[in-house]
Amino acid sequence: MKQLVEDIAKALVDIPDEVSVKVVEGEQVTVLELRVAASDLGKVIGKQGRTARSIRTILGAAGMKLNRRFTLEILE
Repeated sequence: MKQLVEDIAKALVDIPDEVSVKVVEGEQVTVLELRVAASDLGKVIGKQGRTARSIRTILGAAGMKLNRRFTLEILE
């Protein structure tokens, strides 16, 4: 999952070297913390959060296959 989010984010941003994903395991939910360059933050979030919502939808669908819940947090 980490690699999936990282690949999607790198495809969207101008500075792919600044993309990093940290995984925080919990009992019920796994949180993926995405960090990008400040100039690329808008590209990852998208207009009215549409891009971020789409990434979260993909995570939810992939999580169903693994019987695990995933949450995406986009950090500054």
